[in-house]
Amino acid sequence: MAIRSINPATGEVLRTYEEHTEEEIRLILKDVDAAQQAWRRVPFEARADHMREAARLLRERADRYARLMAEEMGKPVAQGRAEAEKCAWVCDYYADNAARFLADEPIETDASESFVTYQPLGVVLAVMPWNFPFWQVFRFAAPNLMAGNAGVLKHASNVFGCALAIEEVFRDAGFPKHLFRTLLISSRKVEAVIAHPLVKAVTLTGSTPAGQAVAGKAGSVLKKTVLELGGSDPYVILEDADLEAAVETCVTSRLINSGQSCIAAKRFVVVEAVREAFEERFVALMAAKKLGDPMAEDTDVGPQARVDLRDDLHRQVLESIEKGARRLLGGDIPKGPGAYYPPTVLTDVRPGMPAYEEELFGPVAAIIPVRNEQEALRVANDSSFGLGAAVFTRDVEKGRRIAREELEAGCCFVNAFVRSDPRLPFGGVKESGYGRELSEAGIREFVNIKTVYVR
Repeated sequence: MAIRSINPATGEVLRTYEEHTEEEIRLILKDVDAAQQAWRRVPFEARADHMREAARLLRERADRYARLMAEEMGKPVAQGRAEAEKCAWVCDYYADNAARFLADEPIETDASESFVTYQPLGVVLAVMPWNFPFWQVFRFAAPNLMAGNAGVLKHASNVFGCALAIEEVFRDAGFPKHLFRTLLISSRKVEAVIAHPLVKAVTLTGSTPAGQAVAGKAGSVLKKTVLELGGSDPYVILEDADLEAAVETCVTSRLINSGQSCIAAKRFVVVEAVREAFEERFVALMAAKKLGDPMAEDTDVGPQARVDLRDDLHRQVLESIEKGARRLLGGDIPKGPGAYYPPTVLTDVRPGMPAYEEELFGPVAAIIPVRNEQEALRVANDSSFGLGAAVFTRDVEKGRRIAREELEAGCCFVNAFVRSDPRLPFGGVKESGYGRELSEAGIREFVNIKTVYVR
């Protein structure tokens, strides 16, 4: 079956890929497994040399890869270069720290010697989305390759060019030829790959329904999964917040990747006392952001990744307005080609509206007015998602307490927007998934935590 890659800014077909056959998949998995059997015995120091070379290549090729991301999924090129740099960072981070994270740990028992050792599992399948087509992959691949595992990537079908470019990075960095491979397959073939005996674990970043499907299949064959799923992150604006700084942070977060981020700010829970001032500043700054060609350096918001995704976002906006939300900005599909959608602001968002209940995966902000701090925290947690959350207050100690104890999310920030960082665990709770990526926690997800007892 042929799979087409379409430029979301123009609607033009970029490339056509032939899907791997079942026999090709079988041979690729066999090659990857053979590469891993040798790689697992390579010392950390040698693994790190290759990983640092991958980081160097990412920085050297940042312009090329940024243009590829812009072509395939519409990311503004300035953001694409930043994504390539972040991928280089995670490569360097695990090159520097993997040996320490996975060092044997002696445990005092009645044995003459007992310790915990961290050994690779084998081939890890990654099912990845299009929105951060390099970063999502590298934050899985860097720790897993450093841990001695191998990687097989099933990328979103609209970013197969990015998937092959990532394979190229690892090959050119001197990793064994088949240690990291891309499968050019549609979603319908994923279950068979999960079930293949050479695949030992699965990680997925994507929607909650996709996570449920992958977890169900992996569970049926007793394979571990890590799932990073959707999010509808609440940003709580308290009465004592520094509004100028809060608005700048909130707009930045809402429009990251043209609004197409699981951890972008989605719901703005604003205490009534500062609502009017917040809305005025927020709308003005959202309106000032430039919607346009992702190849242009000054573009803030590019097209959505696909026309069908843009149209579904517009449906959510219209249904929310029909149910009583007020439109303060945007909300109209621009004329002309491309999957563009303007920065949009809705207020008076209430339960029962798509803007309240569902994830808005695009440049649409939902303002939810509340009476006080107590109601703000209740509304912030009134979601099936639990990926990220933020609170804005001048009382840092109060913000710290709220982030630590009150907000139901895996990543909680005070006076800052939620982001992933190689040094910090990343992941969610509730329908936003389970398991953790990044940091020491992330590299230990797909290893055998083995007890060794010597009499």
